[in-house]
Amino acid sequence: MNPTVLAILISSLGLGTTLTFIGSHWLLVWMGLEINTLAIIPLMIHQHHPRAVEATTKYFITQATASTLLLFASVTNAWTSGEWSLIEMLNPTSATLMTIALALKIGLAPLHFWLPEVLQGLNLTTGLILSTWQKLAPFAILLQLHPLLNPDLLLFLGILSVIIGGWGGLNQTQLRKILAYSSIANLGWMIMVLHYAPNLTLLNLILYITMTLTTFLLFKTFNSTKINSIASSSTKSPLLSIIALLTLLSLGGLPPLSGFMPKWLILQELTKQDLFIPATIAAIMALLSLFFYLRLCYATTLTMTPNPTNMLSSWRTKSNHFTLILLTSSTLSILLLPLTPMILTLVS
Repeated sequence: MNPTVLAILISSLGLGTTLTFIGSHWLLVWMGLEINTLAIIPLMIHQHHPRAVEATTKYFITQATASTLLLFASVTNAWTSGEWSLIEMLNPTSATLMTIALALKIGLAPLHFWLPEVLQGLNLTTGLILSTWQKLAPFAILLQLHPLLNPDLLLFLGILSVIIGGWGGLNQTQLRKILAYSSIANLGWMIMVLHYAPNLTLLNLILYITMTLTTFLLFKTFNSTKINSIASSSTKSPLLSIIALLTLLSLGGLPPLSGFMPKWLILQELTKQDLFIPATIAAIMALLSLFFYLRLCYATTLTMTPNPTNMLSSWRTKSNHFTLILLTSSTLSILLLPLTPMILTLVS
Protein backbone atom coordinates (compact mmCIF):
# COMPACT_ATOMS: atom_id res chain seq x y z
CA MET A 1 0.00 0.00 0.00
CA ASN A 2 1.15 3.55 -0.76
CA PRO A 3 2.82 5.01 2.39
CA THR A 4 0.85 8.26 2.09
CA VAL A 5 -2.48 6.39 1.89
CA LEU A 6 -1.43 4.17 4.80
CA ALA A 7 -0.54 7.21 6.91
CA ILE A 8 -3.93 8.81 6.15
CA LEU A 9 -5.79 5.62 7.11
CA ILE A 10 -3.84 5.18 10.36
CA SER A 11 -4.42 8.86 11.21
CA SER A 12 -8.14 8.41 10.50
CA LEU A 13 -8.25 5.45 12.89
CA GLY A 14 -6.71 7.64 15.58
CA LEU A 15 -9.03 10.55 14.77
CA GLY A 16 -12.18 8.41 14.92
CA THR A 17 -11.29 6.94 18.30
CA THR A 18 -10.27 10.36 19.67
CA LEU A 19 -13.59 11.91 18.55
CA THR A 20 -15.48 9.19 20.40
CA PHE A 21 -13.32 9.66 23.50
CA ILE A 22 -13.82 13.42 23.75
CA GLY A 23 -17.33 13.70 22.31
CA SER A 24 -20.26 14.58 24.57
CA HIS A 25 -22.80 14.91 21.73
CA TRP A 26 -24.31 11.76 20.25
CA LEU A 27 -23.75 12.81 16.64
CA LEU A 28 -20.06 13.51 17.30
CA VAL A 29 -19.67 10.11 18.97
CA TRP A 30 -21.45 8.40 16.09
CA MET A 31 -19.27 10.26 13.61
CA GLY A 32 -16.13 9.00 15.39
CA LEU A 33 -17.34 5.40 15.17
CA GLU A 34 -18.08 5.81 11.46
CA ILE A 35 -14.64 7.27 10.73
CA ASN A 36 -13.13 4.30 12.57
CA THR A 37 -15.09 1.82 10.47
CA LEU A 38 -14.38 3.52 7.14
CA ALA A 39 -10.65 3.85 7.92
CA ILE A 40 -10.08 0.15 8.59
CA ILE A 41 -11.96 -1.14 5.53
CA PRO A 42 -9.18 -0.32 3.00
CA LEU A 43 -6.64 -1.95 5.35
CA MET A 44 -8.78 -5.10 5.41
CA ILE A 45 -9.32 -5.36 1.66
CA HIS A 46 -5.88 -4.34 0.33
CA GLN A 47 -4.82 -8.01 -0.10
CA HIS A 48 -7.26 -8.45 -3.04
CA HIS A 49 -7.96 -12.02 -1.93
CA PRO A 50 -11.47 -13.53 -2.03
CA ARG A 51 -11.36 -14.28 1.71
CA ALA A 52 -10.32 -10.69 2.46
CA VAL A 53 -13.12 -9.31 0.26
CA GLU A 54 -15.64 -11.58 1.97
CA ALA A 55 -14.40 -10.59 5.44
CA THR A 56 -14.50 -6.88 4.56
CA THR A 57 -18.05 -7.16 3.20
CA LYS A 58 -19.27 -8.96 6.33
CA TYR A 59 -17.55 -6.42 8.55
CA PHE A 60 -19.01 -3.44 6.68
CA ILE A 61 -22.58 -4.81 6.75
CA THR A 62 -22.34 -5.66 10.45
CA GLN A 63 -20.84 -2.32 11.45
CA ALA A 64 -23.32 -0.39 9.29
CA THR A 65 -26.20 -2.23 11.01
CA ALA A 66 -24.76 -1.45 14.45
CA SER A 67 -24.21 2.21 13.55
CA THR A 68 -27.78 2.52 12.25
CA LEU A 69 -29.14 1.02 15.47
CA LEU A 70 -26.93 3.34 17.54
CA LEU A 71 -28.11 6.40 15.63
CA PHE A 72 -31.74 5.26 16.01
CA ALA A 73 -31.22 4.87 19.77
CA SER A 74 -29.75 8.37 20.09
CA VAL A 75 -32.51 9.93 17.97
CA THR A 76 -35.17 8.12 20.03
CA ASN A 77 -33.60 9.42 23.24
CA ALA A 78 -33.47 12.96 21.84
CA TRP A 79 -37.12 12.65 20.74
CA THR A 80 -38.35 11.63 24.20
CA SER A 81 -36.04 13.65 26.46
CA GLY A 82 -34.89 16.54 24.25
CA GLU A 83 -31.25 15.78 25.12
CA TRP A 84 -28.41 14.97 22.69
CA SER A 85 -25.84 14.74 25.48
CA LEU A 86 -24.09 11.39 25.79
CA ILE A 87 -24.66 11.00 29.52
CA GLU A 88 -28.37 11.96 29.33
CA MET A 89 -29.56 8.56 28.09
CA LEU A 90 -32.74 8.69 30.17
CA ASN A 91 -35.00 6.56 27.99
CA PRO A 92 -34.72 2.82 28.96
CA THR A 93 -35.60 1.67 25.43
CA SER A 94 -32.84 3.84 23.95
CA ALA A 95 -30.35 2.53 26.52
CA THR A 96 -31.24 -1.08 25.62
CA LEU A 97 -30.96 -0.41 21.87
CA MET A 98 -27.62 1.32 22.42
CA THR A 99 -26.30 -1.63 24.44
CA ILE A 100 -27.33 -4.07 21.69
CA ALA A 101 -25.75 -1.85 19.01
CA LEU A 102 -22.41 -1.66 20.85
CA ALA A 103 -22.54 -5.41 21.59
CA LEU A 104 -22.86 -5.99 17.83
CA LYS A 105 -19.98 -3.59 17.16
CA ILE A 106 -17.50 -5.33 19.48
CA GLY A 107 -18.74 -8.89 18.89
CA LEU A 108 -20.47 -9.93 22.11
CA ALA A 109 -22.56 -13.12 22.04
CA PRO A 110 -25.21 -13.72 20.74
CA LEU A 111 -24.17 -11.02 18.22
CA HIS A 112 -20.71 -12.53 17.75
CA PHE A 113 -21.38 -14.43 14.50
CA TRP A 114 -19.30 -12.08 12.31
CA LEU A 115 -16.12 -11.89 14.39
CA PRO A 116 -14.51 -15.34 13.81
CA GLU A 117 -15.25 -15.27 10.07
CA VAL A 118 -13.98 -11.72 9.61
CA LEU A 119 -10.81 -12.29 11.62
CA GLN A 120 -10.10 -15.48 9.66
CA GLY A 121 -10.09 -13.53 6.38
CA LEU A 122 -7.55 -10.92 7.51
CA ASN A 123 -3.79 -10.95 7.88
CA LEU A 124 -2.34 -10.86 11.39
CA THR A 125 -1.54 -7.13 11.38
CA THR A 126 -5.06 -6.03 10.42
CA GLY A 127 -6.49 -8.69 12.74
CA LEU A 128 -4.50 -7.14 15.58
CA ILE A 129 -6.02 -3.70 14.88
CA LEU A 130 -9.51 -5.22 14.72
CA SER A 131 -9.04 -7.12 18.00
CA THR A 132 -7.54 -4.25 20.00
CA TRP A 133 -7.85 -0.69 18.68
CA GLN A 134 -11.38 -1.11 17.31
CA LYS A 135 -12.62 -2.10 20.78
CA LEU A 136 -11.55 1.18 22.40
CA ALA A 137 -14.24 3.53 21.06
CA PRO A 138 -17.28 1.32 21.90
CA PHE A 139 -15.89 0.65 25.38
CA ALA A 140 -15.38 4.39 25.91
CA ILE A 141 -19.13 4.84 25.37
CA LEU A 142 -20.04 1.88 27.60
CA LEU A 143 -17.80 3.10 30.44
CA GLN A 144 -19.38 6.57 30.35
CA LEU A 145 -22.93 5.19 30.35
CA HIS A 146 -22.50 2.30 32.80
CA PRO A 147 -24.86 3.67 35.54
CA LEU A 148 -27.68 4.03 32.98
CA LEU A 149 -27.45 0.55 31.45
CA ASN A 150 -29.60 -2.44 32.34
CA PRO A 151 -27.44 -4.66 34.62
CA ASP A 152 -29.46 -7.81 33.82
CA LEU A 153 -28.92 -7.34 30.08
CA LEU A 154 -25.18 -6.77 30.59
CA LEU A 155 -24.95 -9.85 32.79
CA PHE A 156 -26.81 -11.95 30.20
CA LEU A 157 -24.53 -10.77 27.37
CA GLY A 158 -21.44 -11.37 29.52
CA ILE A 159 -22.36 -14.90 30.63
CA LEU A 160 -23.38 -15.92 27.10
CA SER A 161 -20.13 -14.52 25.68
CA VAL A 162 -18.03 -16.41 28.23
CA ILE A 163 -19.90 -19.65 27.43
CA ILE A 164 -19.73 -19.29 23.63
CA GLY A 165 -16.14 -18.03 23.77
CA GLY A 166 -15.15 -21.15 25.74
CA TRP A 167 -17.09 -23.71 23.71
CA GLY A 168 -16.45 -22.15 20.31
CA GLY A 169 -12.67 -22.30 20.51
CA LEU A 170 -12.46 -25.98 21.44
CA ASN A 171 -12.67 -27.47 17.93
CA GLN A 172 -10.75 -24.78 16.03
CA THR A 173 -7.43 -25.35 14.26
CA GLN A 174 -7.02 -21.84 12.81
CA LEU A 175 -5.14 -19.51 15.14
CA ARG A 176 -7.13 -16.43 14.11
CA LYS A 177 -10.45 -18.13 14.89
CA ILE A 178 -9.09 -19.26 18.26
CA LEU A 179 -8.10 -15.66 19.01
CA ALA A 180 -11.56 -14.50 17.91
CA TYR A 181 -13.29 -16.81 20.40
CA SER A 182 -10.72 -15.78 22.99
CA SER A 183 -11.74 -12.17 22.34
CA ILE A 184 -15.44 -13.02 22.77
CA ALA A 185 -14.75 -14.73 26.10
CA ASN A 186 -12.60 -11.87 27.42
CA LEU A 187 -15.18 -9.28 26.36
CA GLY A 188 -17.78 -11.31 28.27
CA TRP A 189 -15.73 -10.99 31.48
CA MET A 190 -15.51 -7.22 30.98
CA ILE A 191 -19.23 -6.73 30.32
CA MET A 192 -20.34 -8.87 33.28
CA VAL A 193 -18.81 -6.51 35.82
CA LEU A 194 -19.29 -3.22 33.89
CA HIS A 195 -22.32 -2.02 35.86
CA TYR A 196 -20.85 -2.88 39.28
CA ALA A 197 -17.15 -2.01 38.89
CA PRO A 198 -16.28 -0.12 35.68
CA ASN A 199 -12.69 0.28 36.88
CA LEU A 200 -12.27 -3.51 36.73
CA THR A 201 -13.65 -3.46 33.18
CA LEU A 202 -11.05 -0.85 32.22
CA LEU A 203 -8.26 -2.86 33.90
CA ASN A 204 -9.35 -6.04 32.11
CA LEU A 205 -9.51 -4.18 28.77
CA ILE A 206 -5.96 -2.84 29.17
CA LEU A 207 -4.58 -6.27 30.08
CA TYR A 208 -6.54 -7.96 27.28
CA ILE A 209 -5.11 -5.52 24.71
CA THR A 210 -1.58 -6.07 26.07
CA MET A 211 -1.84 -9.87 25.95
CA THR A 212 -3.53 -9.91 22.54
CA LEU A 213 -0.84 -7.58 21.16
CA THR A 214 1.86 -9.96 22.40
CA THR A 215 0.09 -13.01 20.95
CA PHE A 216 -0.44 -11.49 17.51
CA LEU A 217 3.17 -10.25 17.35
CA LEU A 218 4.45 -13.72 18.29
CA PHE A 219 2.31 -15.44 15.63
CA LYS A 220 3.48 -12.83 13.13
CA THR A 221 7.09 -13.57 14.09
CA PHE A 222 6.46 -17.31 13.68
CA ASN A 223 4.53 -16.59 10.44
CA SER A 224 1.90 -19.10 11.57
CA THR A 225 -1.86 -19.12 11.07
CA LYS A 226 -2.61 -22.77 11.96
CA ILE A 227 -1.90 -24.96 14.97
CA ASN A 228 -0.02 -27.58 12.93
CA SER A 229 2.34 -24.96 11.48
CA ILE A 230 3.18 -23.23 14.74
CA ALA A 231 5.27 -26.17 16.02
CA SER A 232 7.72 -26.11 13.13
CA SER A 233 7.85 -22.31 13.13
CA SER A 234 8.52 -22.01 16.86
CA THR A 235 11.68 -24.14 16.67
CA LYS A 236 13.43 -21.21 14.99
CA SER A 237 13.57 -19.38 18.33
CA PRO A 238 13.26 -21.28 21.63
CA LEU A 239 13.22 -18.00 23.58
CA LEU A 240 10.14 -16.76 21.69
CA SER A 241 8.56 -20.18 22.17
CA ILE A 242 8.86 -19.84 25.95
CA ILE A 243 7.42 -16.29 25.80
CA ALA A 244 4.54 -17.61 23.65
CA LEU A 245 3.88 -20.41 26.18
CA LEU A 246 3.68 -18.00 29.13
CA THR A 247 1.61 -15.42 27.21
CA LEU A 248 -0.97 -18.01 26.12
CA LEU A 249 -1.28 -19.33 29.67
CA SER A 250 -1.68 -15.75 30.89
CA LEU A 251 -4.40 -15.13 28.28
CA GLY A 252 -6.16 -18.21 29.67
CA GLY A 253 -6.04 -16.78 33.20
CA LEU A 254 -3.64 -19.23 34.82
CA PRO A 255 -1.98 -18.06 38.07
CA PRO A 256 0.59 -16.69 38.83
CA LEU A 257 0.54 -14.82 35.49
CA SER A 258 -0.96 -11.38 34.74
CA GLY A 259 -4.13 -12.74 33.10
CA PHE A 260 -5.24 -14.28 36.40
CA MET A 261 -5.56 -10.86 38.06
CA PRO A 262 -8.68 -9.49 36.27
CA LYS A 263 -10.53 -12.82 36.48
CA TRP A 264 -9.76 -13.07 40.18
CA LEU A 265 -10.92 -9.52 40.88
CA ILE A 266 -14.06 -9.87 38.72
CA LEU A 267 -15.07 -13.11 40.47
CA GLN A 268 -14.51 -11.37 43.81
CA GLU A 269 -16.72 -8.44 42.76
CA LEU A 270 -19.50 -10.72 41.45
CA THR A 271 -19.44 -12.59 44.75
CA LYS A 272 -19.74 -9.31 46.68
CA GLN A 273 -22.84 -8.50 44.60
CA ASP A 274 -24.37 -11.91 45.55
CA LEU A 275 -24.15 -13.10 41.92
CA PHE A 276 -22.91 -16.56 42.87
CA ILE A 277 -24.39 -18.46 39.91
CA PRO A 278 -22.94 -16.15 37.20
CA ALA A 279 -19.57 -16.21 39.01
CA THR A 280 -19.61 -20.02 39.09
CA ILE A 281 -20.55 -20.30 35.40
CA ALA A 282 -17.80 -17.83 34.44
CA ALA A 283 -15.19 -19.71 36.47
CA ILE A 284 -16.14 -23.06 34.90
CA MET A 285 -16.17 -21.65 31.37
CA ALA A 286 -12.72 -20.14 31.99
CA LEU A 287 -11.46 -23.74 32.22
CA LEU A 288 -12.69 -24.39 28.68
CA SER A 289 -10.78 -21.37 27.41
CA LEU A 290 -7.72 -22.54 29.31
CA PHE A 291 -8.02 -25.95 27.62
CA PHE A 292 -7.62 -24.61 24.08
CA TYR A 293 -4.79 -22.34 25.22
CA LEU A 294 -3.09 -25.46 26.58
CA ARG A 295 -3.52 -27.05 23.14
CA LEU A 296 -1.69 -24.09 21.64
CA CYS A 297 1.02 -24.33 24.31
CA TYR A 298 1.46 -28.03 23.56
CA ALA A 299 1.84 -27.28 19.84
CA THR A 300 4.18 -24.38 20.51
CA THR A 301 6.68 -25.84 22.96
CA LEU A 302 6.11 -29.54 23.63
CA THR A 303 6.23 -30.81 20.04
CA MET A 304 9.54 -29.21 19.01
CA THR A 305 11.77 -31.55 17.04
CA PRO A 306 15.06 -32.25 18.89
CA ASN A 307 17.77 -30.44 16.93
CA PRO A 308 20.72 -29.48 19.18
CA THR A 309 22.51 -27.45 16.50
CA ASN A 310 19.45 -25.37 15.73
CA MET A 311 18.58 -24.98 19.41
CA LEU A 312 22.01 -23.69 20.38
CA SER A 313 22.34 -21.29 17.48
CA SER A 314 18.95 -19.63 17.67
CA TRP A 315 18.63 -18.33 21.25
CA ARG A 316 19.71 -14.90 20.01
CA THR A 317 16.64 -13.47 18.29
CA LYS A 318 17.15 -11.26 15.26
CA SER A 319 16.06 -7.73 16.09
CA ASN A 320 13.44 -5.93 13.99
CA HIS A 321 11.17 -2.92 14.24
CA PHE A 322 8.75 -4.40 16.80
CA THR A 323 11.21 -6.26 19.07
CA LEU A 324 10.94 -3.56 21.77
CA ILE A 325 7.13 -3.57 21.58
CA LEU A 326 7.09 -7.38 21.88
CA LEU A 327 9.52 -7.30 24.81
CA THR A 328 7.49 -4.70 26.71
CA SER A 329 4.08 -6.23 26.06
CA SER A 330 5.24 -9.76 26.88
CA THR A 331 6.73 -8.58 30.19
CA LEU A 332 3.44 -6.88 31.12
CA SER A 333 1.46 -9.95 29.99
CA ILE A 334 3.40 -12.26 32.30
CA LEU A 335 4.68 -10.45 35.40
CA LEU A 336 1.97 -8.04 36.64
CA LEU A 337 0.24 -10.23 39.25
CA PRO A 338 2.55 -9.24 42.17
CA LEU A 339 1.61 -5.60 41.52
CA THR A 340 -2.11 -6.27 42.13
CA PRO A 341 -2.37 -4.16 45.36
CA MET A 342 -0.78 -1.14 43.67
CA ILE A 343 -2.96 -1.54 40.55
CA LEU A 344 -6.09 -1.79 42.73
CA THR A 345 -5.09 1.46 44.43
CA LEU A 346 -4.68 3.16 41.05
CA VAL A 347 -8.01 2.01 39.59
CA SER A 348 -10.12 2.52 42.71
